[in-house]
Amino acid sequence: MKDLGELPQDRDKNRLNPGFASDKVRFFRVDADDAGQRIDNFLLKLAKGVPKSHVYRVIRGGEVRVNKKRVDVTYRLEIGDELRVPPMRLAESRSAPVRAAEFPILFEDDYLLIINKPAGVAVHGGSGVSFGVVEQLRAARPDARYLELVHRLDRETSGVLMLAKKRAGLVGLHEQIRAGQLDKRYLVMVQGDWLNARQHVRLPLVKFLDGEERRVRAVTNPGHPNDADAVAAHTIFSLREKFKSGQTDFALLEAELKTGRTHQIRVHLASLGFPIAGDDKYGDFALNKELARPSKAQLKRMFLHAWHLGLQHPVSGEAMQIEAPLPEECERFLGALR
Repeated sequence: MKDLGELPQDRDKNRLNPGFASDKVRFFRVDADDAGQRIDNFLLKLAKGVPKSHVYRVIRGGEVRVNKKRVDVTYRLEIGDELRVPPMRLAESRSAPVRAAEFPILFEDDYLLIINKPAGVAVHGGSGVSFGVVEQLRAARPDARYLELVHRLDRETSGVLMLAKKRAGLVGLHEQIRAGQLDKRYLVMVQGDWLNARQHVRLPLVKFLDGEERRVRAVTNPGHPNDADAVAAHTIFSLREKFKSGQTDFALLEAELKTGRTHQIRVHLASLGFPIAGDDKYGDFALNKELARPSKAQLKRMFLHAWHLGLQHPVSGEAMQIEAPLPEECERFLGALR
C-alpha cells in the first residue's frame, strides 16, 4: 500500500506509518501486498487502536472512498485502487507499552518468519494480556511493512509458530490450512499407562464459559442441545516412550493435528483420562503441584511442544520441514524419567 499523502496535490508530505491513525484525510494506492483484502480488515490493521465500531461507521457513512466512490464493508481491494481515508484518532490506551523482542528463528525469507515460541508467552494481546509475540516482533522490527500471525499456539505451549511478512505468504498458508495440507506434530507428556501404539481420537469440541474463563470440552454424548455448536476435531496420537516414576505412569506421545481447534490436544487427552503433565487448565492439579517441587524431575510448565511442521512454501511451492528442539526444561524432565 503506497501512502500518497494528505492531499493529491501534496502527496509526498506527512507520510503515515502503518498501524497509526491520523488527524488528516489521507490517500493510499493499493499494491499487490494488500490487494484481495476486505476494506474493513485493511482499515482495522491500518488504524490499530481505533474502536472497531468507528471504523465501520466511517465506511458505512461514505467517508471512506475507493476511486472516489462509496463502497460496502465487504469490498475487496484491487491493485491500483486509490483510497480516501478520513481522520481517525487512536482510542485512549491504558495498556503497558510493548516491549520489543526477537525470538529464536527457525526460518526466515521475504515471505515467512518461523520462530520457536517459548512457553508462557501469548501469541497476541487480548484477554488480559497487554501484548504478545506478534506485537513484540513488530516493535522490534519497526521497518516491517507487514507482519501477521498465520496460526496460533496456546500461551503455555512452546514450539513452531509461523508469521507472514507479506500478504501473499499469509494467503498461501491459509489455503494450505483450509485444505488440511500442513503436517503439524507435537510432543506431549501425559500421566497414565498409555497402551495403543497409534490411536485416532475423533471427539467434537465445544467452547463454553466457566465464570469468566473460556474453556473447551469434548462431546461424548452427541445430540445434547448444549452441544449444538460443537465442531469436529481429529487428533492422531502415537506412542513414543513409556515411563514409571514411583507409582505414577507417564507416556511420551506424538500428537498429529488433523484439525486445529482451540485446546484440541489438551481436551482430547483429558477426556481419555490422560491429562498432560503441567496442564493447569485440564490437568491433574495434585500431580502438577508435585511435579513443580524442586527435584531432578521438576516441571513448572505444561509439557506440550510443537516440534515439527511440514508445509509447502506459499510462493515457491518448495517442500519444507521445520523442527523446533525440545525446550531445556522438558528435556530435563524427560531425562529424569529415563
